[in-house]
Amino acid sequence: MLEYAFETVAASRGVFSVKTQEHREIIQRRAKQGWRFAGWIPAVQKGYGYLAELDLIFERETEGET
Repeated sequence: MLEYAFETVAASRGVFSVKTQEHREIIQRRAKQGWRFAGWIPAVQKGYGYLAELDLIFERETEGET
């Protein structure tokens, strides 16, 4: 069975881009804890379509029903 966890990352907006480095640190920290990065989804989207926050999705195997 898989267990899922989510972490929200805020993105700082430049003139034409969104930048963040925090996601890399979170992915590496979670990997050390036994989680696998499964993907991301937009959590908050502002005007003009830029993403203000992203949810990083992590998964890991758990013991239990399949």
